[in-house]
Amino acid sequence: MKKFLDDIKRDIKFKSAGPGKKLADETSAKPEAVQSSSSVKHSRHGPSEGAQRAGAAALARIEQHQRPKLHTSQDAIRNQVRRELEAEAAVLAEKDKAATAEGSNVPVKDPACLSVSGVYFTCPLTGATLTKSEREVHIKEAILMRFEEDAVEASVMMIHTFNKDREKVKVAVDIISKYVENICKNPTEEKYRKIKLSNKVFQEKVRSVEGSREFLQALGFTSVMLSVEGQEEEEEFLVLPEQSPDALELMKERRDRLQRGEPVRAQLDRQPQAFRPSANAQRFELPPEFYNLTAEELKKEQQQRSDLVEKNAMLRTKAMREKEEQRERRKYNYTLLRIRLPDGNLLQGTFYAWDRLPVLFGFVRESMVDGWQPFELIAPAGQKLQESEEIALAECNLVPAALLTFAWDAGVQADIAAAGGKPPTLLKPELLESIRTLS
Repeated sequence: MKKFLDDIKRDIKFKSAGPGKKLADETSAKPEAVQSSSSVKHSRHGPSEGAQRAGAAALARIEQHQRPKLHTSQDAIRNQVRRELEAEAAVLAEKDKAATAEGSNVPVKDPACLSVSGVYFTCPLTGATLTKSEREVHIKEAILMRFEEDAVEASVMMIHTFNKDREKVKVAVDIISKYVENICKNPTEEKYRKIKLSNKVFQEKVRSVEGSREFLQALGFTSVMLSVEGQEEEEEFLVLPEQSPDALELMKERRDRLQRGEPVRAQLDRQPQAFRPSANAQRFELPPEFYNLTAEELKKEQQQRSDLVEKNAMLRTKAMREKEEQRERRKYNYTLLRIRLPDGNLLQGTFYAWDRLPVLFGFVRESMVDGWQPFELIAPAGQKLQESEEIALAECNLVPAALLTFAWDAGVQADIAAAGGKPPTLLKPELLESIRTLS
Protein backbone atom coordinates (compact mmCIF):
# COMPACT_ATOMS: atom_id res chain seq x y z
CA MET A 1 0.00 0.00 0.00
CA LYS A 2 2.91 2.39 0.77
CA LYS A 3 4.26 1.98 -2.77
CA PHE A 4 0.78 2.62 -4.21
CA LEU A 5 0.42 5.80 -2.09
CA ASP A 6 3.90 7.00 -3.09
CA ASP A 7 2.91 6.61 -6.74
CA ILE A 8 -0.17 8.75 -6.15
CA LYS A 9 1.84 11.46 -4.40
CA ARG A 10 4.41 11.48 -7.21
CA ASP A 11 1.60 11.68 -9.77
CA ILE A 12 0.05 14.69 -8.00
CA LYS A 13 3.42 16.43 -7.68
CA PHE A 14 4.35 15.99 -11.35
CA LYS A 15 0.95 16.93 -12.73
CA SER A 16 0.63 20.09 -10.66
CA ALA A 17 4.20 21.11 -11.64
CA GLY A 18 3.29 21.66 -15.30
CA PRO A 19 3.45 20.02 -18.74
CA GLY A 20 7.17 19.27 -18.58
CA LYS A 21 6.78 16.51 -15.98
CA LYS A 22 5.11 13.17 -16.78
CA LEU A 23 4.93 9.79 -15.23
CA ALA A 24 6.33 6.82 -17.10
CA ASP A 25 2.85 5.38 -17.57
CA GLU A 26 1.39 8.70 -18.83
CA THR A 27 1.79 9.53 -22.54
CA SER A 28 0.06 12.92 -22.63
CA ALA A 29 -1.41 15.61 -20.39
CA LYS A 30 -4.75 17.35 -20.88
CA PRO A 31 -4.25 20.84 -22.37
CA GLU A 32 -6.65 22.43 -19.96
CA ALA A 33 -4.78 20.99 -16.97
CA VAL A 34 -1.50 22.38 -18.30
CA GLN A 35 -3.01 25.79 -18.92
CA SER A 36 -4.49 26.07 -15.43
CA SER A 37 -1.20 25.01 -13.89
CA SER A 38 0.65 27.88 -15.50
CA SER A 39 -2.05 30.47 -14.90
CA VAL A 40 -2.28 30.03 -11.14
CA LYS A 41 1.35 30.92 -10.49
CA HIS A 42 0.41 34.58 -10.08
CA SER A 43 -2.47 34.27 -7.60
CA ARG A 44 -3.35 31.21 -5.56
CA HIS A 45 -6.02 31.15 -2.88
CA GLY A 46 -6.27 27.37 -2.50
CA PRO A 47 -4.96 24.18 -4.14
CA SER A 48 -4.17 24.90 -7.80
CA GLU A 49 -6.47 23.57 -10.48
CA GLY A 50 -3.65 21.27 -11.56
CA ALA A 51 -3.36 19.86 -8.05
CA GLN A 52 -7.12 19.47 -7.79
CA ARG A 53 -7.32 17.70 -11.16
CA ALA A 54 -4.40 15.48 -10.20
CA GLY A 55 -6.07 14.64 -6.89
CA ALA A 56 -9.32 13.88 -8.67
CA ALA A 57 -7.50 11.71 -11.20
CA ALA A 58 -5.78 9.83 -8.40
CA LEU A 59 -9.06 9.20 -6.65
CA ALA A 60 -10.65 8.15 -9.94
CA ARG A 61 -7.91 5.58 -10.50
CA ILE A 62 -8.49 4.26 -7.00
CA GLU A 63 -12.23 4.02 -7.66
CA GLN A 64 -11.64 2.25 -10.99
CA HIS A 65 -9.07 -0.12 -9.54
CA GLN A 66 -10.45 -3.65 -9.26
CA ARG A 67 -11.99 -3.72 -5.80
CA PRO A 68 -11.91 -6.83 -3.64
CA LYS A 69 -14.83 -7.27 -1.30
CA LEU A 70 -12.86 -5.60 1.48
CA HIS A 71 -11.09 -2.41 0.43
CA THR A 72 -9.78 -0.88 3.62
CA SER A 73 -6.46 0.04 1.97
CA GLN A 74 -8.20 2.04 -0.77
CA ASP A 75 -10.21 3.95 1.83
CA ALA A 76 -7.02 4.78 3.71
CA ILE A 77 -5.40 6.02 0.50
CA ARG A 78 -8.41 8.17 -0.35
CA ASN A 79 -8.40 9.73 3.12
CA GLN A 80 -4.64 10.30 2.91
CA VAL A 81 -4.97 12.12 -0.42
CA ARG A 82 -7.77 14.27 0.97
CA ARG A 83 -5.69 15.16 4.02
CA GLU A 84 -2.75 16.17 1.86
CA LEU A 85 -4.94 18.44 -0.29
CA GLU A 86 -6.42 20.02 2.83
CA ALA A 87 -2.94 20.57 4.23
CA GLU A 88 -1.88 22.28 1.00
CA ALA A 89 -4.97 24.51 1.14
CA ALA A 90 -4.16 25.46 4.75
CA VAL A 91 -0.55 26.36 3.89
CA LEU A 92 -1.64 28.49 0.95
CA ALA A 93 -4.29 30.22 3.06
CA GLU A 94 -1.65 31.16 5.62
CA LYS A 95 0.58 32.53 2.86
CA ASP A 96 -2.29 34.61 1.52
CA LYS A 97 -3.05 35.92 4.99
CA ALA A 98 0.58 36.89 5.55
CA ALA A 99 0.72 38.60 2.15
CA THR A 100 -2.44 40.57 2.91
CA ALA A 101 -1.06 41.73 6.25
CA GLU A 102 2.25 42.69 4.65
CA GLY A 103 0.52 44.77 1.98
CA SER A 104 -1.78 46.58 4.39
CA ASN A 105 -1.06 50.11 5.56
CA VAL A 106 -2.52 49.35 8.99
CA PRO A 107 0.32 49.44 11.53
CA VAL A 108 0.89 46.15 13.36
CA LYS A 109 0.85 46.50 17.13
CA ASP A 110 3.71 45.15 19.18
CA PRO A 111 2.43 41.83 20.65
CA ALA A 112 4.02 42.77 23.97
CA CYS A 113 1.67 45.76 24.22
CA LEU A 114 -1.51 43.76 23.61
CA SER A 115 -3.90 43.01 26.45
CA VAL A 116 -4.17 39.46 25.13
CA SER A 117 -1.99 37.81 22.48
CA GLY A 118 -4.95 36.63 20.39
CA VAL A 119 -8.09 34.54 20.30
CA TYR A 120 -7.56 30.84 20.92
CA PHE A 121 -9.69 27.71 20.84
CA THR A 122 -9.57 24.25 22.36
CA CYS A 123 -10.17 21.10 20.33
CA PRO A 124 -12.75 18.98 22.22
CA LEU A 125 -11.22 15.79 20.80
CA THR A 126 -7.52 16.34 21.51
CA GLY A 127 -7.45 19.22 24.00
CA ALA A 128 -4.99 21.10 21.77
CA THR A 129 -4.95 24.91 21.87
CA LEU A 130 -5.50 26.35 18.40
CA THR A 131 -5.61 29.65 16.59
CA LYS A 132 -8.66 30.55 14.53
CA SER A 133 -6.95 29.53 11.28
CA GLU A 134 -5.79 26.19 12.69
CA ARG A 135 -9.00 24.92 14.23
CA GLU A 136 -10.87 23.55 11.19
CA VAL A 137 -7.99 21.55 9.72
CA HIS A 138 -7.01 20.23 13.18
CA ILE A 139 -10.53 19.02 13.96
CA LYS A 140 -10.78 17.27 10.58
CA GLU A 141 -7.50 15.47 11.22
CA ALA A 142 -8.61 14.51 14.74
CA ILE A 143 -11.86 13.03 13.40
CA LEU A 144 -10.05 11.03 10.71
CA MET A 145 -7.72 9.65 13.38
CA ARG A 146 -10.76 8.38 15.30
CA PHE A 147 -11.47 5.79 12.58
CA GLU A 148 -8.80 3.57 14.11
CA GLU A 149 -10.69 3.51 17.42
CA ASP A 150 -14.39 3.75 16.49
CA ALA A 151 -15.37 3.95 12.83
CA VAL A 152 -19.03 4.57 13.68
CA GLU A 153 -18.29 7.53 15.95
CA ALA A 154 -15.75 8.96 13.49
CA SER A 155 -18.08 8.69 10.49
CA VAL A 156 -20.94 10.30 12.46
CA MET A 157 -18.62 13.18 13.38
CA MET A 158 -17.48 13.40 9.77
CA ILE A 159 -21.04 13.69 8.43
CA HIS A 160 -22.09 16.38 10.89
CA THR A 161 -18.83 18.37 10.86
CA PHE A 162 -17.41 18.22 7.32
CA ASN A 163 -20.65 19.31 5.61
CA LYS A 164 -21.75 22.90 6.14
CA ASP A 165 -25.24 22.54 4.62
CA ARG A 166 -27.29 21.34 7.58
CA GLU A 167 -30.39 20.65 5.46
CA LYS A 168 -28.33 18.48 3.11
CA VAL A 169 -27.00 16.53 6.09
CA LYS A 170 -30.51 16.00 7.44
CA VAL A 171 -31.70 14.59 4.11
CA ALA A 172 -28.76 12.17 3.94
CA VAL A 173 -29.28 11.06 7.55
CA ASP A 174 -32.98 10.45 6.86
CA ILE A 175 -32.21 8.31 3.79
CA ILE A 176 -29.57 6.25 5.61
CA SER A 177 -32.00 5.80 8.50
CA LYS A 178 -34.56 4.52 6.00
CA TYR A 179 -32.02 2.00 4.69
CA VAL A 180 -31.56 0.68 8.23
CA GLU A 181 -35.30 0.62 8.90
CA ASN A 182 -36.00 -1.42 5.75
CA ILE A 183 -33.22 -3.89 6.57
CA CYS A 184 -34.46 -4.37 10.14
CA LYS A 185 -38.05 -4.88 8.96
CA ASN A 186 -37.02 -7.26 6.16
CA PRO A 187 -33.79 -8.90 7.34
CA THR A 188 -33.95 -11.77 4.83
CA GLU A 189 -34.77 -9.63 1.79
CA GLU A 190 -31.55 -9.24 -0.19
CA LYS A 191 -32.75 -6.19 -2.15
CA TYR A 192 -32.83 -4.07 1.01
CA ARG A 193 -29.22 -4.96 1.75
CA LYS A 194 -27.90 -3.76 -1.63
CA ILE A 195 -27.26 -0.13 -2.58
CA LYS A 196 -26.51 0.63 -6.20
CA LEU A 197 -23.98 3.45 -6.20
CA SER A 198 -25.19 4.81 -9.55
CA ASN A 199 -28.73 5.19 -8.15
CA LYS A 200 -29.79 8.81 -8.66
CA VAL A 201 -31.11 9.33 -5.12
CA PHE A 202 -27.96 7.85 -3.60
CA GLN A 203 -25.69 9.90 -5.86
CA GLU A 204 -27.44 13.23 -5.23
CA LYS A 205 -28.60 12.88 -1.64
CA VAL A 206 -26.18 10.52 0.12
CA ARG A 207 -22.87 10.10 -1.69
CA SER A 208 -22.44 13.87 -2.00
CA VAL A 209 -22.36 14.12 1.80
CA GLU A 210 -18.86 13.51 3.17
CA GLY A 211 -18.75 10.64 5.64
CA SER A 212 -21.91 8.89 4.42
CA ARG A 213 -20.05 6.07 2.70
CA GLU A 214 -17.75 5.67 5.69
CA PHE A 215 -20.79 5.31 7.95
CA LEU A 216 -22.35 2.65 5.72
CA GLN A 217 -19.05 0.76 5.74
CA ALA A 218 -19.00 1.01 9.54
CA LEU A 219 -22.43 -0.64 9.55
CA GLY A 220 -20.94 -3.57 7.63
CA PHE A 221 -21.54 -2.68 3.99
CA THR A 222 -18.75 -3.70 1.61
CA SER A 223 -18.04 -2.72 -1.98
CA VAL A 224 -18.84 -5.42 -4.54
CA MET A 225 -18.90 -5.33 -8.35
CA LEU A 226 -22.09 -7.06 -9.54
CA SER A 227 -23.59 -7.74 -12.92
CA VAL A 228 -26.74 -5.84 -13.83
CA GLU A 229 -29.44 -7.28 -16.02
CA GLY A 230 -29.35 -5.77 -19.50
CA GLN A 231 -25.82 -4.39 -19.08
CA GLU A 232 -22.52 -5.78 -20.25
CA GLU A 233 -20.40 -4.07 -17.61
CA GLU A 234 -20.64 -4.71 -13.89
CA GLU A 235 -21.58 -1.93 -11.47
CA GLU A 236 -20.46 -1.14 -7.95
CA PHE A 237 -22.84 -1.92 -5.10
CA LEU A 238 -22.59 -1.59 -1.35
CA VAL A 239 -23.76 -4.92 0.03
CA LEU A 240 -24.56 -5.90 3.61
CA PRO A 241 -24.46 -9.60 4.60
CA GLU A 242 -27.56 -11.01 6.26
CA GLN A 243 -27.57 -9.92 9.90
CA SER A 244 -28.35 -11.75 13.10
CA PRO A 245 -31.02 -10.37 15.48
CA ASP A 246 -28.31 -9.01 17.78
CA ALA A 247 -26.52 -7.36 14.85
CA LEU A 248 -29.80 -5.74 13.77
CA GLU A 249 -30.25 -4.24 17.24
CA LEU A 250 -26.71 -2.91 17.11
CA MET A 251 -27.44 -1.39 13.71
CA LYS A 252 -30.46 0.44 15.16
CA GLU A 253 -28.31 1.80 17.97
CA ARG A 254 -25.76 3.07 15.44
CA ARG A 255 -28.53 4.68 13.42
CA ASP A 256 -29.66 6.48 16.57
CA ARG A 257 -26.11 7.74 17.11
CA LEU A 258 -26.17 9.14 13.58
CA GLN A 259 -29.47 10.90 14.19
CA ARG A 260 -28.23 12.43 17.46
CA GLY A 261 -24.93 13.55 15.95
CA GLU A 262 -23.77 17.15 16.25
CA PRO A 263 -20.96 19.07 14.57
CA VAL A 264 -17.64 19.01 16.40
CA ARG A 265 -16.69 22.62 17.06
CA ALA A 266 -13.61 24.10 18.69
CA GLN A 267 -14.45 25.74 22.01
CA LEU A 268 -13.38 29.28 22.80
CA ASP A 269 -10.43 29.31 25.21
CA ARG A 270 -11.29 32.04 27.72
CA GLN A 271 -7.63 32.35 28.74
CA PRO A 272 -8.37 33.20 32.39
CA GLN A 273 -5.66 35.45 33.80
CA ALA A 274 -5.23 37.25 37.12
CA PHE A 275 -3.57 40.66 37.41
CA ARG A 276 -2.40 42.67 40.38
CA PRO A 277 -4.11 45.98 41.21
CA SER A 278 -3.27 48.48 38.49
CA ALA A 279 -4.11 51.98 37.33
CA ASN A 280 -4.11 50.54 33.78
CA ALA A 281 -7.12 48.33 34.44
CA GLN A 282 -9.26 50.23 31.94
CA ARG A 283 -6.65 50.28 29.18
CA PHE A 284 -7.21 47.70 26.46
CA GLU A 285 -5.12 46.96 23.37
CA LEU A 286 -6.84 44.26 21.33
CA PRO A 287 -5.54 42.10 18.46
CA PRO A 288 -7.35 42.17 15.08
CA GLU A 289 -9.19 38.90 15.78
CA PHE A 290 -11.54 40.74 18.12
CA TYR A 291 -12.94 42.81 15.28
CA ASN A 292 -15.35 41.77 12.58
CA LEU A 293 -13.74 44.35 10.29
CA THR A 294 -11.39 44.42 7.32
CA ALA A 295 -7.91 45.89 7.63
CA GLU A 296 -9.00 49.20 6.14
CA GLU A 297 -12.03 49.36 8.41
CA LEU A 298 -9.78 48.80 11.41
CA LYS A 299 -7.72 51.76 10.28
CA LYS A 300 -10.82 53.96 10.28
CA GLU A 301 -12.15 52.72 13.62
CA GLN A 302 -10.46 55.41 15.69
CA GLN A 303 -11.77 58.17 13.44
CA GLN A 304 -15.27 56.73 13.64
CA ARG A 305 -15.12 56.80 17.43
CA SER A 306 -14.13 60.48 17.33
CA ASP A 307 -17.00 61.24 14.98
CA LEU A 308 -19.40 59.46 17.32
CA VAL A 309 -18.69 61.99 20.07
CA GLU A 310 -19.84 64.76 17.76
CA LYS A 311 -22.91 62.82 16.66
CA ASN A 312 -23.97 62.30 20.26
CA ALA A 313 -24.32 66.05 20.60
CA MET A 314 -26.90 66.07 17.79
CA LEU A 315 -30.59 65.69 18.41
CA ARG A 316 -31.51 62.10 17.56
CA THR A 317 -34.48 59.90 18.34
CA LYS A 318 -34.17 56.86 20.59
CA ALA A 319 -34.79 54.57 17.61
CA MET A 320 -31.93 56.21 15.69
CA ARG A 321 -29.55 55.76 18.62
CA GLU A 322 -30.52 52.11 19.10
CA LYS A 323 -30.05 51.35 15.41
CA GLU A 324 -26.59 52.90 15.46
CA GLU A 325 -25.67 50.98 18.62
CA GLN A 326 -26.65 47.71 16.93
CA ARG A 327 -24.42 48.51 13.98
CA GLU A 328 -21.54 49.19 16.38
CA ARG A 329 -22.06 45.91 18.22
CA ARG A 330 -21.95 43.89 15.02
CA LYS A 331 -18.39 45.07 14.45
CA TYR A 332 -17.01 42.77 17.12
CA ASN A 333 -16.59 38.99 17.24
CA TYR A 334 -15.21 38.76 20.76
CA THR A 335 -14.89 40.84 23.90
CA LEU A 336 -12.19 41.00 26.57
CA LEU A 337 -13.61 41.51 30.07
CA ARG A 338 -11.85 42.33 33.32
CA ILE A 339 -13.48 42.06 36.72
CA ARG A 340 -12.06 44.12 39.59
CA LEU A 341 -12.28 42.07 42.80
CA PRO A 342 -12.69 43.39 46.39
CA ASP A 343 -8.94 42.94 47.06
CA GLY A 344 -8.06 45.03 43.99
CA ASN A 345 -6.85 42.11 41.88
CA LEU A 346 -8.26 41.70 38.37
CA LEU A 347 -9.71 38.64 36.67
CA GLN A 348 -9.61 38.64 32.86
CA GLY A 349 -11.31 36.40 30.28
CA THR A 350 -12.19 36.27 26.57
CA PHE A 351 -15.82 35.84 25.46
CA TYR A 352 -17.90 35.79 22.32
CA ALA A 353 -19.61 39.14 21.85
CA TRP A 354 -22.95 37.32 21.89
CA ASP A 355 -22.33 35.15 24.94
CA ARG A 356 -25.11 35.59 27.48
CA LEU A 357 -24.77 36.96 31.00
CA PRO A 358 -25.05 33.50 32.65
CA VAL A 359 -21.86 32.52 30.77
CA LEU A 360 -20.00 35.49 32.29
CA PHE A 361 -21.25 34.72 35.79
CA GLY A 362 -20.32 31.05 35.33
CA PHE A 363 -16.77 32.01 34.34
CA VAL A 364 -16.39 34.13 37.46
CA ARG A 365 -17.76 31.37 39.72
CA GLU A 366 -15.38 28.81 38.23
CA SER A 367 -12.44 31.13 38.97
CA MET A 368 -13.35 31.63 42.63
CA VAL A 369 -12.66 29.42 45.62
CA ASP A 370 -16.08 30.26 47.12
CA GLY A 371 -17.92 30.96 43.90
CA TRP A 372 -21.08 29.39 45.31
CA GLN A 373 -21.72 32.52 47.37
CA PRO A 374 -24.00 35.14 45.75
CA PHE A 375 -22.28 38.13 44.20
CA GLU A 376 -22.98 41.04 41.90
CA LEU A 377 -21.29 42.34 38.77
CA ILE A 378 -21.53 46.05 38.04
CA ALA A 379 -21.03 47.35 34.50
CA PRO A 380 -18.99 50.52 33.74
CA ALA A 381 -22.15 52.63 33.49
CA GLY A 382 -23.14 51.55 37.01
CA GLN A 383 -25.97 49.16 36.15
CA LYS A 384 -26.10 45.85 38.01
CA LEU A 385 -25.99 42.82 35.75
CA GLN A 386 -28.45 40.04 36.52
CA GLU A 387 -27.20 36.45 36.23
CA SER A 388 -30.70 35.22 35.44
CA GLU A 389 -31.13 37.45 32.40
CA GLU A 390 -30.41 35.85 29.01
CA ILE A 391 -28.94 39.05 27.59
CA ALA A 392 -25.91 39.09 25.28
CA LEU A 393 -22.75 40.87 26.37
CA ALA A 394 -22.95 43.04 23.23
CA GLU A 395 -26.45 44.13 24.24
CA CYS A 396 -25.04 45.23 27.61
CA ASN A 397 -22.47 47.46 25.86
CA LEU A 398 -19.62 45.24 27.05
CA VAL A 399 -17.83 45.02 23.69
CA PRO A 400 -15.08 45.02 22.55
CA ALA A 401 -13.70 45.31 26.11
CA ALA A 402 -14.89 46.45 29.51
CA LEU A 403 -13.94 46.66 33.18
CA LEU A 404 -16.60 45.40 35.61
CA THR A 405 -16.73 45.56 39.39
CA PHE A 406 -17.29 42.50 41.58
CA ALA A 407 -19.21 42.79 44.87
CA TRP A 408 -20.31 40.11 47.31
CA ASP A 409 -23.97 40.17 48.25
CA ALA A 410 -24.05 42.64 51.19
CA GLY A 411 -26.79 40.83 53.10
CA VAL A 412 -25.08 37.45 52.95
CA GLN A 413 -21.73 38.93 54.00
CA ALA A 414 -23.38 40.67 56.97
CA ASP A 415 -24.83 37.34 58.12
CA ILE A 416 -21.44 35.65 57.77
CA ALA A 417 -19.71 38.39 59.76
CA ALA A 418 -22.38 38.25 62.50
CA ALA A 419 -21.77 34.53 62.81
CA GLY A 420 -18.03 35.11 63.22
CA GLY A 421 -17.13 33.86 59.78
CA LYS A 422 -14.10 35.01 57.80
CA PRO A 423 -14.29 36.92 54.52
CA PRO A 424 -14.48 34.47 51.62
CA THR A 425 -11.35 33.51 49.72
CA LEU A 426 -11.26 34.98 46.24
CA LEU A 427 -9.33 33.54 43.28
CA LYS A 428 -8.27 29.92 43.03
CA PRO A 429 -4.60 29.14 43.79
CA GLU A 430 -3.76 28.17 40.20
CA LEU A 431 -4.75 31.66 39.02
CA LEU A 432 -2.80 33.38 41.79
CA GLU A 433 0.29 31.32 40.95
CA SER A 434 0.40 32.91 37.48
CA ILE A 435 -0.71 36.41 38.52
CA ARG A 436 0.89 39.20 36.47
CA THR A 437 1.26 42.96 36.44
CA LEU A 438 -0.50 44.93 33.72
CA SER A 439 1.95 46.79 31.47
